[in-house]
Amino acid sequence: MSRLMGVNLPDNKRIDYALTLIFGIGWSRSVKILKQSNIDAALRVKDISEDQLKKLNSCIDTNYKVEGPLREERNENIKRLREIGSYRGMRHGLGLPTRGQRTRSNARTKRGKRRTVGALSKEAWSKTGQPESSTTDK
Repeated sequence: MSRLMGVNLPDNKRIDYALTLIFGIGWSRSVKILKQSNIDAALRVKDISEDQLKKLNSCIDTNYKVEGPLREERNENIKRLREIGSYRGMRHGLGLPTRGQRTRSNARTKRGKRRTVGALSKEAWSKTGQPESSTTDK
């Protein structure tokens, strides 16, 4: 396993895919990095030499913010939004969608499992449960 930017890259994967396993690098950025460092995208990670790994590492270090520094910057931005009391900051604090999505019928990932609000009366429970007498016997 090769190690790049603190991430272990699987040996049997292509290098263009393996770069996307680094936080902050997607498909398009992966292709740009490989073009800048003159490495064939079809190569497997196990076939890459140490010199090529050093090229990749230096290219990523100088041109892009990835992994730890990128996570720190993102967290600082969210913290700043909370401190200034913006709408987006409040939504981050409440754990709700921040970009205008509806929450009445969706947003289950953010809001969590459905919870019944209020107590149900005995009549409501009997309507939703099994009927006491079965009419299918006749």
